[in-house]
Amino acid sequence: MRALGSLSVVFDLDGTLVDSEPNYYEAGRRTLDAYGVPDFSWAEHERYVGISTRETVADWRRRFGLSASVDELVAVKNRHYLELARTRTTVFPEMRAFVERLTDEGVPTAVASGSSAEAIGAILAGTGLDAYLRTVVSADEVAHGKPAPDVFLEAARRLGADPADCVVVEDAAPGAAAAHAAGMRCIAVPYVAAQADAPEFATADLLLGGGQAEFTAHAAWEWLAEAARRA
Repeated sequence: MRALGSLSVVFDLDGTLVDSEPNYYEAGRRTLDAYGVPDFSWAEHERYVGISTRETVADWRRRFGLSASVDELVAVKNRHYLELARTRTTVFPEMRAFVERLTDEGVPTAVASGSSAEAIGAILAGTGLDAYLRTVVSADEVAHGKPAPDVFLEAARRLGADPADCVVVEDAAPGAAAAHAAGMRCIAVPYVAAQADAPEFATADLLLGGGQAEFTAHAAWEWLAEAARRA
């Protein structure tokens, strides 16, 4: 019998498992600079945390009046990002410990991310997380990115799990909204502390307002075990 019964865990990637936002910011800054938009700030980048790359560059196109197509901008941004992601991505230590514990206990896991499949693959391989997380869904593979539930529902389908038996681990408000829309429970670990009081996070079943500094693998496991007992 599985340690957590029928529960499965679906992880967001960027800002949840790995601290990739500095790389996304730098890739975005380089991309916009190449198209005549200098001085893109970290504060401006934060508004896009949790939103897919395609939706991000579509908003840039409208906001900055860029003539390049969405496909071209995505390709340029991804090229810059992959250069950084392969060598400069850090896994949050307690998240790695949590993933390892889930794997050891036979709990089904997946990654459901707004990043491109190529970027997800580069990060998982570069950090060694690919040894544990083999079910992967990119927002590019579904009709709508977060806050729509599509990417999480597809992850559940690939795991052969009922959405009601899935627990999402997320760092961003759109992801928490997507988990709620999918009918899944959510452990929210906000990457941007100032966003911890966003209404989307109010739907989370466990909200760690202190972000990664508050998250521990042991406490997350105990919470899941209690959720399994109540099920």
